[in-house]
Amino acid sequence: MFRNPWFETVAEAQRRAKRRLPYMVYGALVAGSERGRTVGDNTRAFGELGFAPRVVGHKAERDLSTTVMGVESSFPVLISPTGVQAVHPDGEVAVARAAANRGVIMGLSSFASKPVEEVAEANPSVFFQMYWSGDRDAMLQRMERAKNAGAKALIATLDWSFSHGRDWGSPMIPEKIDLKTMAKLAPGVLPHPGWLWKFARTGRLPDLTTPNLKPPQGPAPTFFGAYGEWMQTPPPTWEDVAWMRKEWGGPFMLKGVTRVDDAKKAVDAGVTALSVSNHGGNNLDTTPATIRVLPSIADAVGDQIEVLLDGGVRRGGDVAKALALGARAVLVGRAYLWGLAANGQAGVENVLDILRGGLDSAVLGLGHSSVHELSPDDLVVPPGFRLTLGGDTAG
Repeated sequence: MFRNPWFETVAEAQRRAKRRLPYMVYGALVAGSERGRTVGDNTRAFGELGFAPRVVGHKAERDLSTTVMGVESSFPVLISPTGVQAVHPDGEVAVARAAANRGVIMGLSSFASKPVEEVAEANPSVFFQMYWSGDRDAMLQRMERAKNAGAKALIATLDWSFSHGRDWGSPMIPEKIDLKTMAKLAPGVLPHPGWLWKFARTGRLPDLTTPNLKPPQGPAPTFFGAYGEWMQTPPPTWEDVAWMRKEWGGPFMLKGVTRVDDAKKAVDAGVTALSVSNHGGNNLDTTPATIRVLPSIADAVGDQIEVLLDGGVRRGGDVAKALALGARAVLVGRAYLWGLAANGQAGVENVLDILRGGLDSAVLGLGHSSVHELSPDDLVVPPGFRLTLGGDTAG
């Protein structure tokens, strides 16, 4: 479809993904809830921040490397765990290979379409993500399996409130792909022969099961079967978070924090790191952009645990802004999925190269030799930009 498979911005990757994917698959990637205010604010807020560059004294060599929970990364961007990736036949394995080739950490969702064993083989630096779903025995079995596969850390995502109504309509995602479903979806799929051909060449249909939630006996549940289990599980308490952290017994990240009081309770529960995240705008709509609440959380607990940011990152400059406001690293989700849809593994590598290049340009222009030197002094922050939730009012 495209003579030149390379693209120079994440926005172009998104445009190509929209052209290549069936509308229901693309719609699942765009997502957002209710009016879509939060998903829009996540990206828009980065544009409200400015840089304060230096004109002389630039450094010829710049170190972009960091560590997250003790695991090395060539630059401070992690692959955020996302659910069933039917945008490409190789799914999370292609993403894991791309991340390994670029020296970054792979976050793998428990709702992924590929088993943790295959993903860890493709990229040893895997963080396995779990929801509070099922009984404790089931969660212990999933943790043990991930640990045996070589996962280096656990990410617990606990911010989900099952808010799924969308003013523009939700994409139709089937329970499974069979001949009857294929016939029903044909009008939306046939106009995208490139996507269809990729699956046809493998001899496999898009897999909508969740192999990482497979019980010791029995088949892997479908996506909606797993979703149903999650919905029916009573929400966790802070004692449950501490239990999960203890049972995992290694580096542990809590994902979904936007309030200072929650961040402090996370420290008390013994977490290694937290991710300031609003689930990519797929949770409670009108929650503020994560970059707006990041500084207050970093100020409150950043000297005790590692603070990361998830939400709205589309450019390397966005990464630099997050680091300047207190993040150790960022997680990206939609950006790499668009790259995967646009050009498979190479497309994910393309996105990571874009982010790395943009970050390096920012570090250069701001006169630093390391990402660890970035600070609020490097930014133009408009009045009222910073917000504090669950704590004192921001200045």
